[in-house]
Amino acid sequence: MEAIIPWSFGVLFGQLAWVFTAPSFTSFVTLAAGWMLCLGRHTISRVIQASGPLGRSKHHSAFYRFFQRSVWISDRVGKAVFQMALPYIPGAVYALVDDTLCRRTGPHIWGGAMHYDPLVSTYARTSSVGRHLAFAFGHNWVVLAVRVPLPWNPQRGVGLPVLLRLYRSKKRCPMAEYRKRTEMAVELVEIVAEWLPKGRRLIVVGDREYACKTLVRRLPPGVHFTGPMGMDARLYDLVPAGPKGRGRPRKRGPRLPPPSGGLEDPSLPWEKTNLCIYARKVPAWVKSRVALWYSVAGTRPVRIVWTRDPKGRIQDRAYFSTDLEATPEEILSGFSHRWGLEVTFFNTKQFLGLEDPQNGWGRRRAGRPSFPKRAGPQPRGRRGERAVQRTVPMVFVTYALIHLWYFQHGSPKEDVQTVRAMAPWYAHKREPSFADMLRAVRKEFWLARFSSDPQLQCVLQKNPNVLAEWLLAA
Repeated sequence: MEAIIPWSFGVLFGQLAWVFTAPSFTSFVTLAAGWMLCLGRHTISRVIQASGPLGRSKHHSAFYRFFQRSVWISDRVGKAVFQMALPYIPGAVYALVDDTLCRRTGPHIWGGAMHYDPLVSTYARTSSVGRHLAFAFGHNWVVLAVRVPLPWNPQRGVGLPVLLRLYRSKKRCPMAEYRKRTEMAVELVEIVAEWLPKGRRLIVVGDREYACKTLVRRLPPGVHFTGPMGMDARLYDLVPAGPKGRGRPRKRGPRLPPPSGGLEDPSLPWEKTNLCIYARKVPAWVKSRVALWYSVAGTRPVRIVWTRDPKGRIQDRAYFSTDLEATPEEILSGFSHRWGLEVTFFNTKQFLGLEDPQNGWGRRRAGRPSFPKRAGPQPRGRRGERAVQRTVPMVFVTYALIHLWYFQHGSPKEDVQTVRAMAPWYAHKREPSFADMLRAVRKEFWLARFSSDPQLQCVLQKNPNVLAEWLLAA
């Protein structure tokens, strides 16, 4: 294995060895390497084939058992990835929370159900036919990722997934096991808060679904939340200072206008500023105030920030944060970090085949009659449960390892120059994409394979650029 696994990856994989047993660790290394090298659909069988000699070191059933029967916990793997990523995160740690739909097919797959599909659905304000709600069959995952600034451009960052939970539909899940997505998000935030070293601040960022009382009111001590606020939210002033009368103390002050009414409030003047959003300077008008959003945050004050586009292309919006010391620019810039998780979902589905593995099926035993066909999911009890619960975390861990390796051993400038030389129409390209990082990882693995074979070494000596051209074509 030493001759096939590059030394740089051997050190990286070694930091995860404490999570697995010795046999499971070799299977993990084989599958992780195969996932990086696999082209096309990332089914388990194709991943084993892409791993090359590593995949032939064991019987193929051992790699399937790695997901179904091996002794390892995905949360412990996430903790190891979190500890590896923490040195690259200066200052506060941003925890990005969101959910994604992995479309699957087949009635016998465990945990599958119909879920809302945001990519096919439309909204009334953007569609001439009105709002259209679409649903798709598959798995819905609640993911918590940490934002890691890119070493070559700290204003940009990537969301590295560390924890996730499978959300099961209320119709397809026993009531004793059912939990809402927001309840799962609370659990993930509490786990990360325990991992965080003392003195480090944790800021949770979520969209409209997670900006709710289930999550905001149950934040661990010292943890803050940043998210959007509806323009019809019920706001209250802080409890006025003064002598307390008889009866129960007041929890909220007088009623305030909703965010839509605060847009033209003369007591809150607009201030012109430049926001750092998505690594760009964006001019905007902002205003802020401290108030109580009692239905969501309870008696915990929040800082509300209004935004207005000077050119009028974007509607006026409102955001909030439980961190009262944060400036409006910091709140808005912090909320923009949430987009890094959307990029993670795109990259894992497009380049690492997040939706491709077919494990998790429940098959009838040989000799038994086939089941009658009927509409809807038909899982075979709990068969395939552990495989489903572990395969997606494996893909996200591989995604994180690719970035962590590239942060240490990658060459951003050289990779950008190589792409621009082979594709001169990308004149605007200044930074490597995930596809460039994945190509560099594959090059590292193939160089290790070529170095172990004298006949392949002659190919590189005659044409040193052949490997880069092959990988770019692939």
